[in-house]
Amino acid sequence: MGRRERAAVPPWLTAAGAALAALLLADMLSAGLGRYALRRGIVDRPGVRKAHDRPTPYLGGVAIAVAALTGGAVSIPYWDRRVTVLVVAGVVVALVGLLDDLRPTHPVLRLAVEVGAATAVVLAGGRIGVFGHWADPVATVAWVVVLANSFNLLDNMDGAAAAVAVPVGCLIAGAAYLQGRSGLALLLITLSAGCLGFLVHNWAPARMFMGDAGSLFIGFLLAAATVLVRVPGGAGARLAELLLFTFVATVDTCLVVIARPRAGLSCFTAGTDHAAHRLRAMGLTVPQVALTLFAVAGLAGLCGVGVTAARLPGVLTLAAAGTGAAALILSLIKVPVYATVPEETPGTADVLPMTVRPVAEADDRDLPLRRTPAAGPGSVLHIDEWRK
Repeated sequence: MGRRERAAVPPWLTAAGAALAALLLADMLSAGLGRYALRRGIVDRPGVRKAHDRPTPYLGGVAIAVAALTGGAVSIPYWDRRVTVLVVAGVVVALVGLLDDLRPTHPVLRLAVEVGAATAVVLAGGRIGVFGHWADPVATVAWVVVLANSFNLLDNMDGAAAAVAVPVGCLIAGAAYLQGRSGLALLLITLSAGCLGFLVHNWAPARMFMGDAGSLFIGFLLAAATVLVRVPGGAGARLAELLLFTFVATVDTCLVVIARPRAGLSCFTAGTDHAAHRLRAMGLTVPQVALTLFAVAGLAGLCGVGVTAARLPGVLTLAAAGTGAAALILSLIKVPVYATVPEETPGTADVLPMTVRPVAEADDRDLPLRRTPAAGPGSVLHIDEWRK
């Protein structure tokens, strides 16, 4: 009687082991890198537009990237060309983000690197697949670059970006697995697990931030992964999948692009008027905001998997998702987050005698707005800027 063959490891067990390893590694690396960042002064310092009141270390993104790539390296049996290109391009984007964390870089340099990385994904076979001609590669590059930066902008409150990345990564992984892309699925599983391990340190009140290195790396991998997953059902299904897997980031970006010109502000300036800030102004706590974003991203992502599996009709799902996104934008845009600050007069105190009462403020208190002499009319102000 011959030797009994060794039983193959079930795919779910491989994924679970890789996820656990990435989670633990991200947790440990976040703690160590946080101490290192504090010693080296790699921190985000408090400011008038920032909610934290003490220097908070960056480098959380490094922990996420290392944990995700390490988990993927030990669990993916064969790295095909697309996964290899995705990883290399993602690392390049993360390094540019890290450079920006350490010393602000010129936006043109950052954009050029992002375009180059997205182009590499297209050359490896990534396509939106909506137009069927030369416009597809161009639209794909634009999609990946815009979504990577949208996710970067989503990192505006404790736990927000990581809370969105956890379910989105897992659900795109599910879609990839259904299409036979097990290597891509394992990479996304370890990315989600790495974000979860980092979230332990980024949950409110955050002890660490992911920085541009993390938010750009995560956003790039998620956006690029959506164009590497083939979806049956035509252009309608493809557009539905793209919208659903990036629902929170897409709604947040559209909200800002629509709201700021209405308020006389530039779309390219920083501000506390994103979806998370508006939810905060409605009376939700910071953890509740993160959990709300988690739930919305998870529900939309589940519908995206349904489209990928051909369980949901593409065109009807796209119409429903578009209607839902429009309804959310119209609801959130009504939340007051802008205020006109009077000009500074000699002898004026740092805290001006003007108040803003957010919708459904829990304790119904008037809280003073904080400002600096540099602020002027039309400044973007928000509840998170109030002194505590």
